[in-house]
Amino acid sequence: MNALLRLPLRLIAPLDALGLWLGLLSLRVLLAWDFYESGLEKLHGNNWFADIQDRFPFPFNQVPPNISWEMATWFELAGGIALLLGLGTRFFASSLIILTVVAIASVHWPDSWNSWAELMQGYGFTDHGQGNFKLPVLFIGMLLPLVLMGPGRLSVDAWLRTRLTTFNHAKDA
Repeated sequence: MNALLRLPLRLIAPLDALGLWLGLLSLRVLLAWDFYESGLEKLHGNNWFADIQDRFPFPFNQVPPNISWEMATWFELAGGIALLLGLGTRFFASSLIILTVVAIASVHWPDSWNSWAELMQGYGFTDHGQGNFKLPVLFIGMLLPLVLMGPGRLSVDAWLRTRLTTFNHAKDA
């Protein structure tokens, strides 16, 4: 009977181990793809931030639109590459959360709403006049585990941590 009760745990243990290597990698790959693609669109597109700068939250509304455009472009490009590699993951995930919050406030949030039900109409992927903040909210939900847990074992950050830990232990010995 005891062996029968332990069977689910024995089946789950390999998934737990695999999750340490691949679980956060899947988030990093999906986010890297989307943020890098957004950065490329900005890099090859026209700056439209001047049209919406008044909707940027403070202190971002104090930054000239050209600087904001360049910062957003390069944080999306560099952040996408860094997330893919798992390099500086917590820094870039935090930075991209801030960028995403600014995007929600200035682009994806509905212009006006009077009730919770009206606001929730904007929780969608397409804008039918009520905003479209579902995808950026999902991105924040995907970035948050990377801030809190780091990039996972299959990452440059994990490799560097192992190297530094080994170096510090060798130095202390």
